[in-house]
Amino acid sequence: MSRTFSILKPDATRRNITGAVNAVIEAAGLRIVAQKRVHFTKAQAERFYGVHKERPFFGELVEQMTAAPVVVQVLEGENAVAKYREVLGATNPEQAAEGTVRKLFALSIGENTAHGSDSDENAAIEIAQFFSEAEIVG
Repeated sequence: MSRTFSILKPDATRRNITGAVNAVIEAAGLRIVAQKRVHFTKAQAERFYGVHKERPFFGELVEQMTAAPVVVQVLEGENAVAKYREVLGATNPEQAAEGTVRKLFALSIGENTAHGSDSDENAAIEIAQFFSEAEIVG
């Protein structure tokens, strides 16, 4: 068993579809072992997405991620990082496979409903930014 980190983004919380997204996650065999609703500050969003700082979309990304609350989650399962990335689908919802979170719910490339860690190492770093071990109930 391994863990990954997930963010249900402002486009999901604004539309009140977090439960529907969670149902897709759970149906794929991932367990939600920690979850909370938070509102990113500008500083948190800039730090979290710092890897994209030089990219032209960085300012828009920070603006989107601070526009409304998000739901941060710890997911657990076999090969959790790879499994969740498969469940999410391609960043561009038009290219995402049928039945994936982004095909089902994303509004656009920018408002693509959810974030998932891209490696086990990043998952551990991202989880630690939002959760203590005591908050994770496996």
